[in-house]
Amino acid sequence: PVVVPADSVYHVVAIDVNTGDVKDKTSFIGSSSESVLYMSNNSIYLTYFYPGDTIKYSYNFFLENKDLVPSWLIEKMQKLQSYDISESAKMAEYQNLLNKWQSALSEDERLKVQNELTNKMSDYSAAHLRELEQTGIVKIGLDGLKVLGNGNVPGRLLNQFSMDEYQNNLRVATTVGQGWWGMGWFGGSSKSESDVYVLNSEMKTVGSAKGMGKEERIYSVRFIGDRGYVVTFKQVDPFYVLDLTSANNPKISGELKIPGYSSYLQPLGDHTVLGIGMEDNQVKLSIFYVRDASQPKEVAKYKLDEYWSEALNNHRAFLLDSKNEIFFLPGGKGGYVFSYSGNGLKLVKAISGYQVQRALYIDNNLYVVSQDKISVFSMSNWEKVNELVF
Repeated sequence: PVVVPADSVYHVVAIDVNTGDVKDKTSFIGSSSESVLYMSNNSIYLTYFYPGDTIKYSYNFFLENKDLVPSWLIEKMQKLQSYDISESAKMAEYQNLLNKWQSALSEDERLKVQNELTNKMSDYSAAHLRELEQTGIVKIGLDGLKVLGNGNVPGRLLNQFSMDEYQNNLRVATTVGQGWWGMGWFGGSSKSESDVYVLNSEMKTVGSAKGMGKEERIYSVRFIGDRGYVVTFKQVDPFYVLDLTSANNPKISGELKIPGYSSYLQPLGDHTVLGIGMEDNQVKLSIFYVRDASQPKEVAKYKLDEYWSEALNNHRAFLLDSKNEIFFLPGGKGGYVFSYSGNGLKLVKAISGYQVQRALYIDNNLYVVSQDKISVFSMSNWEKVNELVF
């Protein structure tokens, strides 16, 4: 058995909207902090994260470094793997073994071995980066709400946009190596990278594109048709374009490095993607032109005098009107309406107010919802036409 976080129960109910009758229902255990839930037109996918077998990982590391550790320690580690005890009990016994070995060393020997193992572990972690962090994925069919299969991929998912079902395949974006693995008094940190995996209808991995954003993590993902877009970040924002035409051979087609990062990606047209993120502690908007997958370009950029927007981590706060080529997002000081006509970014209306939260459009009017009022603006001239104060 594998121990995974399990602190929440998810309920799925299929309801006939004409009669209100419950057609099917199911419940399953997940984690409010680790599980990601995504639903396509055909299936529901639930993920769960598990850290892998640290004892086995350490044992294999010692096997590769027999010249630095005593044989009795390797033998004890081999036995420890087979014990039918809890993971925490195994870790406690593992620490006792290390302490026993350490106490038998002189201070000079201990200092040398500690430095040697720290360096060796750094190399080992780089070579075995995808062995510890794993994400399991369960596939539930919407017809009858029955489990259809399960699979796993290395690393952690960011959010629901990290999964996408396309032509009976599931595309998954993950980051590996974000953790720090306590291997004892010699440490065990690892360097991060990000990958995209393609799983078939039976939840078996059939293709992958690995190694994006070394020492960075994923900040945003979007899959659109046979393309994938991934943003990683540490100091600059690598914007990756992936060619997912072949499920068995996904490729990283292009890369663009710009300052800051995008934490939400929104398709605007066939060849343009909007990025909402941060640069120099200000909300930044970018339009990426991706017609040529090998050479993505940032064709427009706008920095708001805002240090935060809810749209950075909640896509529901963002409103797109593709017919009129405008979008809305709230900020800390107010709300903002932008035109993206001609692949540019033009601020056409700023609505002041610290409590601006959402917007929606009905016919040719934009309704901006705040905590204390609803303001209505004509989308032909952006003048206020009415207001309801709560």
